Amino acid sequence: MDMRQPAIPVSINAKQEMPVERLPFTVRRVDTEEALWKAVRIRQSAYARHVPDFARTLALPEACDYANDTIVLLAESKLDGSALGTARIQTNVHGPLHVEESIELPDWLQGRRLAEVTRLGVSEGRIGHVVKVALMKAFFQFWEQSGTEFAIATGRAPIDRQYEQLMFSDVFEPGQMIPLSHVGNIPHRVMAFEIATAEARWTAAKHPLLKFVRQTSHPDIQVGELRTRHTLRAAMPQMAPIASPIRQFAVA
Repeated sequence: MDMRQPAIPVSINAKQEMPVERLPFTVRRVDTEEALWKAVRIRQSAYARHVPDFARTLALPEACDYANDTIVLLAESKLDGSALGTARIQTNVHGPLHVEESIELPDWLQGRRLAEVTRLGVSEGRIGHVVKVALMKAFFQFWEQSGTEFAIATGRAPIDRQYEQLMFSDVFEPGQMIPLSHVGNIPHRVMAFEIATAEARWTAAKHPLLKFVRQTSHPDIQVGELRTRHTLRAAMPQMAPIASPIRQFAVA
């Protein structure tokens, strides 16, 4: 794929003299089978609360979890190691995004470096809200390190509002919901976010997440060095679907 080289903004990690804040959990890139299965459990549990039929298809790791152009993020409690949240980011460096299985992106996104956010789910309650914000900060770290020009996200109602609050914009008509075949034909808004102008736009809007995401150092949030291949084994694991009772998680 012929990609134009984007102008990469100054990384969060390059800024000096920021206040440091520790969190009661870590956010890291999945690089073991054990960690991947933690992500799968919370992923399925999250979707089961709102789209149970589709959630039944998420009992096993997906092929995309092992792809070279994908990372899976996992938030884990420092207290007991329990999984608190997860998300997946796929780039279009080696091929089209998942959303492109269902729709054709407009011309202004063609030939761009894109990254799609999928499978976002967090635990319920206040800790779940904080975990979601921390995962969003991890998104920014990855987008900047990978030279992403536009982040793409799809959200069904009311999940689409969270991306709207982050200042994502509709790719098609404002508020348009499009059935996506790769997620069970559930209607979603398709939204995009320009990375290079993110901080300027958030600053102008006095965005409530600006301080957390851009002006505070969080050593517990690390997506790691970019690399071309995961340490996970390439073949899909031959393991039985998760049989444990579905816990209550908030899907996003």
